[in-house]
Amino acid sequence: MSVVVHKLTTVDYIKTVEQGRAKFAYERVSQAVKNNPDASWLSEYKSYLKKIPMYIKTNGLGATLAFIFSKKNKDAYSRIYGDCTEWIEKDPKKIFSLGGKDLLEFVLNLESSDYRLLTNQIMSLIKWMARFADGLIEKKSKAGSD
Repeated sequence: MSVVVHKLTTVDYIKTVEQGRAKFAYERVSQAVKNNPDASWLSEYKSYLKKIPMYIKTNGLGATLAFIFSKKNKDAYSRIYGDCTEWIEKDPKKIFSLGGKDLLEFVLNLESSDYRLLTNQIMSLIKWMARFADGLIEKKSKAGSD
């Protein structure tokens, strides 16, 4: 009996990681929609997910997370912050471990190279979440329209 060992190439590994990130993003967005089908904050959630990548590019990850953190009393921002925190903890690559720290505190204490790497991780996650939110969260219809 022979055993076939499959070695992942770099391309396969990246594809697998990206699929895991996409799966996580889909689960989180679909869970938000299923658990809150009539929630008014879902349209804000969708809108914020689309805007956050530009905030990160313009202001940096730390400043963007600080802004989101300051808005955590809003359901949409709270959900996004929680999802980013959960992804870092559940990332199959285990590049980062928050070690019990809050995500913002963790980010503010990173070395420059780790900061850039985490920025790419969060950007990729948010982009997947925005794609799924765009497809799963219906636009509110205007009053009187069919």
